[in-house]
Amino acid sequence: MQLTGAEIIIECLKEQKVDTVFGYPGGAILNVYDALYKHSDEIQHILTSHEQGASHAADGYARATGKVGVCLATSGPGATNLVTGIATAYMDSVPVVAITANVGKPLLGRDSFQEVDIAGIVMPITKHSFIVKDITMLADTLRKAFYIAKSGRPGPVLVDVTKDVTAATYEYSVRRPATINREVETIRKEDLETAAQMIEEAKKPYIFVGGGSVISGASKEISELAHKIQAPVCDSLMGKGAFSGEDPLYTGMLGMHGTKTSDLGVTQCDLLIVLGARFSDRVTGNAKTFAKQAKILQIDVDAAEINKNIAVDASVIGDLKEVLKLLLVKIPEKRHDEWVQHIQDMKEKYPLNYDHSQLTGPYVIQKLYELTGGDAIVSTDVGQHQMWAAQYFKFKEPRTFLTSGGLGTMGYGLGAAIGAKMGCPDKTVVNIAGDGCFRMNMNEIATAVRCGKPLVQIILNNHVLGMVRQWQTLFYEQRYSQTILNDGVDFVKVSEAMGAKAIRVTKMEEVEPALKMALSSEGPIVLDCWIDQDLSVYPMVPAGASLDEVFDEEDVKK
Repeated sequence: MQLTGAEIIIECLKEQKVDTVFGYPGGAILNVYDALYKHSDEIQHILTSHEQGASHAADGYARATGKVGVCLATSGPGATNLVTGIATAYMDSVPVVAITANVGKPLLGRDSFQEVDIAGIVMPITKHSFIVKDITMLADTLRKAFYIAKSGRPGPVLVDVTKDVTAATYEYSVRRPATINREVETIRKEDLETAAQMIEEAKKPYIFVGGGSVISGASKEISELAHKIQAPVCDSLMGKGAFSGEDPLYTGMLGMHGTKTSDLGVTQCDLLIVLGARFSDRVTGNAKTFAKQAKILQIDVDAAEINKNIAVDASVIGDLKEVLKLLLVKIPEKRHDEWVQHIQDMKEKYPLNYDHSQLTGPYVIQKLYELTGGDAIVSTDVGQHQMWAAQYFKFKEPRTFLTSGGLGTMGYGLGAAIGAKMGCPDKTVVNIAGDGCFRMNMNEIATAVRCGKPLVQIILNNHVLGMVRQWQTLFYEQRYSQTILNDGVDFVKVSEAMGAKAIRVTKMEEVEPALKMALSSEGPIVLDCWIDQDLSVYPMVPAGASLDEVFDEEDVKK
């Protein structure tokens, strides 16, 4: 059948079983929006307040559902406003397809109104970027984009389409989406043998779980491995929920704001089994001293990650779930009672702790965990509140913690929460932000209200840029340069003005009733929780220091 380019885009989305897109219209993409109008009963469009919100919503949708998130934007500033969201998705390996429109082909390269080379701009932050200037290439390019976004190590793909292509007509025929096969052809028998031998010989094994564990859906296999060889488990920010935070073998996060047990345990182990993690500098601290007593076994789908940041003793390349299935058959059951007891003793000696005499971020998050039973999707922005959420909310399931790990994007959380809610309408969705982060994209509260679904926004409001201020306190002799936000902004009034309910919380006893009200609300609700500006996130490893230099508040007081 003969269709316009705009109609072909919509049909390709339907081919890929896309049910929700996030975006913002404009001149160059008008034809696409006109075609979308005619299919509004099949594809739901969420109009965000800003294109950055659309890119974060597509990202949150993808993380929460495991499907590809889709965002739309017009040419020029519409397209460039997506860039931060695309880079966020790229750093955390999230499958997103961004579809942008550009000026007509004759106007390209002439500094035309709202013209920008978006395919060139995003090249370093996408798995691939395309510009379509010929309608005969349109359908296949879009199909390719979805395949690339989902296959192997997932990531964002951008397709830029010139306006004349969206208006032109061409023959379209329906195709079934290409099957995405798990990466197994790279798994070598000899690598598996080596891995099995290392595990068998280890006396003090430790498992480190990263974001790849969530992406591959390997939770069941990781739990089986940990219990079969009796090994403690720590995770990265991105790995949260891949191994249950309620399991007795779980020791907490690893790295700069990891638990003392995890940081010291990894320093003392003789084998570190790394599952889908990329050894970020925030995890390793000083790379030269990282896990210095251990042999390191890394399992990852991306060969480029092997020996990139940390030299490893052995590796298996392939889909993590499939590798673990093969490995579990090869390894016998092992007991490491003494080692596990040592780790258990450290957990008791070095528990996470906070000030119980006043309202704090950890208190709010702990209450949230208690009242939800851990059954919620939690998104966060970036900063102290993000670390507290990772520390004090026990994530039991994968795809329940949405946060910007690699790029560290302030303003990410609210858009991501909207995306998660649209993808998982039956789940409780909560975004936790600091006041600095909330101010960046708080206009998306209006989007949440427009969507008409329940959504809880918690602001841990300390009237400062908390994490930066913490560094200024510890390393800059308390020179608080541009980190004090103590101005006249009233988040309750702002939220109410956008149509949401809002509650200010200033005392500990107000937290539980406010959370109960929020969790039973039928629409978006904002809790503005005022906390002290001098609260810090502990434990902490200074940037570039070794993990065994980890210190907590008690150490600071000494």
